Amino acid sequence: MTTYAYFIHEPDWDSDAYLPADGGTADALGEDFGEFTAFEERVRELGGTVVGGQALQHARYGGRVTPGGPGRREEDAVFTDGANPELTEVVTGFYLIEVDDEDVARRIAAHVPTGGHVEWRRVFPMG
Repeated sequence: MTTYAYFIHEPDWDSDAYLPADGGTADALGEDFGEFTAFEERVRELGGTVVGGQALQHARYGGRVTPGGPGRREEDAVFTDGANPELTEVVTGFYLIEVDDEDVARRIAAHVPTGGHVEWRRVFPMG
């Protein structure tokens, strides 16, 4: 089996609306994300296995960094809050899926729920 990563690129989402501290509930999450359950079933039908994946919170909870040079990677780093402001889409989540062949990986990519596009890449085998 070979593992592929599927990166979901789409406009950012209001992840806070689903957090209990902001009045969100597990029921609301299930209602709004039912298409992901259907996707995981389709992966199984195609012979793949979902081995990992997560939704990512809003880009404001992260940032970008350009590391400094050797020996000063942190000291000379350039940090930017949030995602790249020039982009209209960000990575909102990802899946890791094992499949038997590249054709199946490609077919699965077409089924990943997104309001944008999906990038899929073979994962380098690190052992």
